[in-house]
Amino acid sequence: MAESLTEKADHIIGKAIFAAAEFQQFDQEQTDRIVEAVYKAGLKARITLAKQAVDETGMGIWEHKMWKNVIATQLVYESIRDVKTVGVISSDPVTGITEIAQPLGPIFAVTPVTNPTSTAMFKILICLKTRNPIIISSHRGAAKCTGEAVRICYEAALAAGAPEDCIQIIPSGSRDFTQLVMAHPQIALILATGGTGLVKAAYSSGNPAIGVGPGNVPVFIDDSADIPFAVSGIIASKTFDNGTICASEQAIVVEEKTEQKVREEFERQQCYFLTPEEITKVEKIAISAETMSMSPFIVGQSVAVIAQKAGITVPEGTKILLAKLDGVGKDYPLSHEILAPILAFYSAKDHNAAINLCIDLNYLGGIGHSAGIYANDEKTIMKFSLLINAGRIVVNTPTSQGAVGGTFNLLPPSLTLGCGTGGKNITTENITAKHLINVQRVCRRRINHKFADADQKVYFNEECDESVLTKEYHKNH
Repeated sequence: MAESLTEKADHIIGKAIFAAAEFQQFDQEQTDRIVEAVYKAGLKARITLAKQAVDETGMGIWEHKMWKNVIATQLVYESIRDVKTVGVISSDPVTGITEIAQPLGPIFAVTPVTNPTSTAMFKILICLKTRNPIIISSHRGAAKCTGEAVRICYEAALAAGAPEDCIQIIPSGSRDFTQLVMAHPQIALILATGGTGLVKAAYSSGNPAIGVGPGNVPVFIDDSADIPFAVSGIIASKTFDNGTICASEQAIVVEEKTEQKVREEFERQQCYFLTPEEITKVEKIAISAETMSMSPFIVGQSVAVIAQKAGITVPEGTKILLAKLDGVGKDYPLSHEILAPILAFYSAKDHNAAINLCIDLNYLGGIGHSAGIYANDEKTIMKFSLLINAGRIVVNTPTSQGAVGGTFNLLPPSLTLGCGTGGKNITTENITAKHLINVQRVCRRRINHKFADADQKVYFNEECDESVLTKEYHKNH
């Protein structure tokens, strides 16, 4: 008799629970040896996995996916290598508080089609570092390359002494089965990276979840900015893997007084401004009119492919398509998130109007995620930062590479970027190993602290013993 879906889920999770019980007995040295072995195996396979990802998904550029694999392995490993995740992780003799790290248990991780191998290896590393077995659900459009990344990591982990079944992958293609595993009572945490529907399902599962969704990233080019530098940074980011990182720029906002200079610089650096008629054609193939979500057929595609699908002609070698828009929202489809080399472009009458436009864009499906500003005036940078609702505000830096961390700044390198409560997430941080442990706090009693009532009468100080405290406090209360 064939296994039911429930029996299948119980079997997979049962194996993870046994792995968790064994893993919990490992010390820091054993754990770190496994993590190092897995990172090295993933890094070694970076090129092969990148090519497989592009061949299978038809998205992006393999050389760029290779760099994503480097970020997900080497940079992530270097950032977590010396982090204590086993046993006593801190002890303060002044407060008397000792912190002890404990694993969470089986973690269910969902990986996206846009970054299939890099996200899988990243999640595997931070789970192994914290002694948590991981069960991966790949996107059905990237099942083979994700499966290969999992196989490489698992074999390396076993060779280094990891428990059997510390890494598993479930068959792709069944949404019902994925949701069944998500809701299983013995799943400790869900790490969901993907679209809005997936993140909502993770948070509705009844299990703790860290889910991250879309990022409609606005970028303000202030008049104090180095415009050629700003444009080159935006191009480097938006063309990286054909714009498939959710932190890539989605809209450029400038003031009227600098609009012409910025436009000319984009054109000088081989970008193309669409005509109104061409904007309409691109809208039809890029955004669904019913859902206002991006079409999967243009995600991660080159400008040449997008132009061909839209039936327009652009100069050879064009890097990005720009659409000047007059508003934000449903009537302006290209103001929504598009993971491809397409940018909305806005001109505002003044400084305040420009920042307000960025806020409107931020609230259009990207609240809490990321934003960018190019400016050399610190007051402008801080004003923008105080007003925008974004977990990462990237300054004078390509937002794709800047938000994921580890390259242009010291943000923890991560392929899961928290969006805070605005994005219905639990944190605004870049998710890493520290988010995957339970911290126990051993709190020793202290009798040298003051304890006062509303009248500030001291009942407890360094000269009192416990009996004095107890008698005086109860007598007066």
